[in-house]
Amino acid sequence: MQKEVDQYISQFKEGYFHPLSMLARMTEEVGELAREVNHQFGEKPKKAEEEENSIEMELGDILFITLCFANSLDIDLDEAYQKVMDKYNTRDKDRWTSKES
Repeated sequence: MQKEVDQYISQFKEGYFHPLSMLARMTEEVGELAREVNHQFGEKPKKAEEEENSIEMELGDILFITLCFANSLDIDLDEAYQKVMDKYNTRDKDRWTSKES
């Protein structure tokens, strides 16, 4: 996914946004996800004139900006993911009740 995003962004002169701009964009996308979750599961119905959107698309937007952010900082997300899973599988291995118990 990181390669595909990099190929997409590389076709534009502007390239990746600066990290602070990407963090702001990520924050906006998380806010849009929150709005969709609130519409679907909360007590705030969507207004008739509001665009149709979905949790799926908002999660996709967050994934895209995360990939952009990682690429711009030369972070390998596969490697980062493995480090995080190792952390959860060691530090937090007894934190939750196992279904096998």
